[in-house]
Amino acid sequence: MAIPAFHASRERPDDGYDGYFADLRNDDRPSWDNPSMPPWPPQSQWPQQSDATDPYRRGDIVVESLTDPTGWKAGAGVPIPDDRPPAEATSGNRLLTVLLFFSGLATSISLWLFNTQAGAVSDTTSMMLAAGRITGVVGGYLLFIQLLMMSRVSWLEEWVGSRDLLRWHRWLGTSLFTAVVAHVVFIVYAYSLTAGTGVVEQGWTVITTFPDMISATVATGLLVVIALSSLRFIRTVLPYELWHLLHLSSYAVLLLGYAHQISAGADMSGRFASVFWPALGCLTLSALIWGRVVEPLWLNARHRFSVAEVVGEGANTFSIYIEGKRLEKIPVQAGQFMRWRFLTANGWWQSHPFSLSAAPNGQWLRLTVTIAGGHTAKLATMRPGTPVWAEGPFGTFTAQRRTRRRALLIAGGSGIAPIRALLEDMPPDTIVIYRASRPDELVFRAELEELAEQRDAWVRYIVGGRNDPGPQRLFTPEGLRGLVPDVNRRDVYLCGPPGLVNTAVGTLQDLDVPSSQIHLDPFEF
Repeated sequence: MAIPAFHASRERPDDGYDGYFADLRNDDRPSWDNPSMPPWPPQSQWPQQSDATDPYRRGDIVVESLTDPTGWKAGAGVPIPDDRPPAEATSGNRLLTVLLFFSGLATSISLWLFNTQAGAVSDTTSMMLAAGRITGVVGGYLLFIQLLMMSRVSWLEEWVGSRDLLRWHRWLGTSLFTAVVAHVVFIVYAYSLTAGTGVVEQGWTVITTFPDMISATVATGLLVVIALSSLRFIRTVLPYELWHLLHLSSYAVLLLGYAHQISAGADMSGRFASVFWPALGCLTLSALIWGRVVEPLWLNARHRFSVAEVVGEGANTFSIYIEGKRLEKIPVQAGQFMRWRFLTANGWWQSHPFSLSAAPNGQWLRLTVTIAGGHTAKLATMRPGTPVWAEGPFGTFTAQRRTRRRALLIAGGSGIAPIRALLEDMPPDTIVIYRASRPDELVFRAELEELAEQRDAWVRYIVGGRNDPGPQRLFTPEGLRGLVPDVNRRDVYLCGPPGLVNTAVGTLQDLDVPSSQIHLDPFEF
């Protein structure tokens, strides 16, 4: 699942911040008179209720299903641009990447085949040894690929897309864990059959007598810890910082395990293997250094980010405006996220993903944060001039991934931030559905409706509890089709709490919306 950009901390939200945000009055909000800040109307000018005389307002609170079969203005007279959706040009990238992966996997397994004589696998012991060697080379290959996907190198995300990288990362993580455990079991069992000893005794002998086995055992232990921390019921109780630190230890797994692979791996030597494995290692190491060190250093040295202002947006929600040098040169798009490290005395060591809540404009970048714990609460008290360290941008939750000429944007809670930014880049007749429990939880309402007027789009706020008529009907096939009759001919962008996203995806699948038209924005790495 995708993790929401602004729920960076897994602590329970703190209370008592309404008083703080009450001090950030509308007079302090950026206005038309301040050209360095966004020109949006103050909250006092927001429409407080829908106009009953105009059933086709650009933005309206939907309490129950409208009597109109669609609920939307038909858009007569709105020209649909006769252009090719931008994502069509990159539709083959995923297939090519999958083919390259399986080609490398087949190559690593073939190294065992080339080093095995015909008839060598003839009894239980030789079969166990063969299985151990095969799972060993598979595990080594998957470890390299996992680290390559964690490198954050920009070209890989642009080529594949962060959603697919996340899905593959999870699938390969399970496969890697299975391969390594199977390798240990098969090898130890085969050696115990050869020596005529017990499995536990033989395992201890292997650890204490074979070269580089101590480091390999530590690497296996770290891998087990990483796998356990990825289980959903464990991950939900771990602080984000601890979970992230555990996953970074996968670099140690590579360093500790590689020596064992070289010294004890029979399939790591040979004319071809001596080229294949070092080349794969160099590719992975280069991507890690480039994505984790070179690109962040260059980004921050070039732009020198700092906090320009912190502005209250509503109950427990605030925006952080980031200023810097040559911001027009930063390669970020609306809908993308970056990892931000605010260099305060108590927060410099924490890096969290926050997406942009406004399209980049060359003057400032805006993040919008919902308080979800101690760290995000402290961010609300930052002063202008606080230095910021950034990494990214990441993600393909952008208009460039459109495959259709129309779009549907669905947001819930803090997920409105990237959706609001995306609306600036979307084509005419885009529909925005914004889900909230109470009207006072709606943020950016004035901005959304202003953008809707400018871009010939439509906004509907689905406000109320789960059992209210509008919300209850929204994510049913009939309800969503009633609001958006051509939903299966639109790209659908989703961002919000996991429950909302899962329910919406299920409804879209029931409506036969192709998976290639459903866009989510993960923040896992």
